[in-house]
Amino acid sequence: MTGMLVLAGTPIGDVSDAPPRLAEELATADVVAAEDTRRLRRLTQALGVQTTGRVVSYFEGNESARTPELVEALTGGARVLLVTDAGMPSVSDPGYRLVAACVEQDIKVTAVPGPSAVLTALALSGLPVDRFCFEGFLPRKAGERIGRLREVAAERRTLVYFEAPHRLDDTLAAMAEVFGADRRAAVCRELTKTYEEVKRGGLKALAEWAADGVRGEITVVVEGAPDTGPEQLDPAELVRRVQVREEAGERRKEAIAAVAADAGLPKREVFDAVVAAKNAAKGAVGGAARNTAGNSGGGAAGGAVKDTAKGPAGDRGPAGA
Repeated sequence: MTGMLVLAGTPIGDVSDAPPRLAEELATADVVAAEDTRRLRRLTQALGVQTTGRVVSYFEGNESARTPELVEALTGGARVLLVTDAGMPSVSDPGYRLVAACVEQDIKVTAVPGPSAVLTALALSGLPVDRFCFEGFLPRKAGERIGRLREVAAERRTLVYFEAPHRLDDTLAAMAEVFGADRRAAVCRELTKTYEEVKRGGLKALAEWAADGVRGEITVVVEGAPDTGPEQLDPAELVRRVQVREEAGERRKEAIAAVAADAGLPKREVFDAVVAAKNAAKGAVGGAARNTAGNSGGGAAGGAVKDTAKGPAGDRGPAGA
């Protein structure tokens, strides 16, 4: 009989926020995998709990190597508890690889819900929380950071980031550059701790504030991009998008419908743009053919061709017209 993996949320600041089930799991697990065994020891002391199972480290540096060992324990029937320094395992913390391996091996995975810096910051931010996306930590290199921010510059949902205090001013300045100086944001510092602080304002103003130095655990919440209405696309761009979909294998009818839906336009408008482009292309080809016919053969022969075309046979005009 296989065991069970338990992901347990730990306090993000105030230890009294620990869920009651956490103490029970710590006391009864066969194996406790901890991101930092020293922090685990302090947590168990604060909770008045004694671990009875084997304690092993499980952090970014050994996650790949340690995962097979934990899976082996689970397949042997062990109950394995995974805890990180703060918050929920797998969310910008070790855990994803182990969960994926358990899913692949059909090993049961459950959770002990606990405090979340993401949800706590969202609730305190004063920004819309009905739709949001979590972006984790941004890249450390400036160019890569700007590139990642540009990927979500038009994102309408509220954005949530984690950031190290010594990089906060650079990150906020980059956000102001990409998102706009006045885009609203909230910097949440030391959540649930003694010196908890939430600083709200425009991104440029927050970057200037952070330039003086900030300490503690940081979560940044940024307002989503404003609604600018339907995307304004010229007919040539509509045609190009239809062509891209057709080249990918879609039928023209479906491609037109999809492009219209994405742009918030009536299907007829996209259809008319495609037809106009098709007619323009035909006209260009016809014009080229007329020029070729008019210039082929020189002197009197060329004139004879043109005169014959205008004869009494019905005034057909040039061939191809």
